[in-house]
Amino acid sequence: MDLTPLWISLKIALVATLVTFLPGLLAAWRVTLLKRGGYIVDALLSIPLVLPPTVVGFLLLILFGKSTAFGRMLNEAGIRVIFTWQGAVIAAVVVIFPVMYRGIRGALEQVDENIIYAARTLGMKEGWILRKITLPAAWPGIAASAVLSFARALGEFGATLMIAGNLPGRTRTMSIAVYTAMQGGNRHLAYKWVMIIICFSLVILVLMNYFTGKGFRRKAAAQ
Repeated sequence: MDLTPLWISLKIALVATLVTFLPGLLAAWRVTLLKRGGYIVDALLSIPLVLPPTVVGFLLLILFGKSTAFGRMLNEAGIRVIFTWQGAVIAAVVVIFPVMYRGIRGALEQVDENIIYAARTLGMKEGWILRKITLPAAWPGIAASAVLSFARALGEFGATLMIAGNLPGRTRTMSIAVYTAMQGGNRHLAYKWVMIIICFSLVILVLMNYFTGKGFRRKAAAQ
């Protein structure tokens, strides 16, 4: 059994999670500070979450294709995105960003507002409050969001297939390997990949529950 799709999936998911983490954190923090229009910004940042993955992949295909000025500029610079591993990473980043952003935002909003108000009253700047108060208090929820985002990237299918294709050894992920095996009538191989994906999913859920439970225990101890 060729395990290349496993390593490709893990690599794409890890890179996408690392790339998404800081922008997702900063976006969540800034939205929590908005007093007006926050719901509009939240809707814009969350759009990929409600769109079908194939629609996201189609939009990325149009954006990076030769039919747009941006796509032509990349092509002239010798930068290829479509049907490449980099394209799969971009698809995963776009798909998991709302998961990362909304999860972190929820964790930040769980921090006791009285502590934050007290810090502001003492003249502390927002950046200092984020580093010294908010992040330490919300860290279990933030870690759980990162784990969940990794899981989402690991199982991404539609957008990846649209922009990166199904190239063996290059862009074929575990989810695409299941699809390919079923298309080829190799149900036994598809079962193997399904079991591997389920095992990874269980491990990820355990990690996410661990971080979430850690946050609940910390909150209960503080009370």
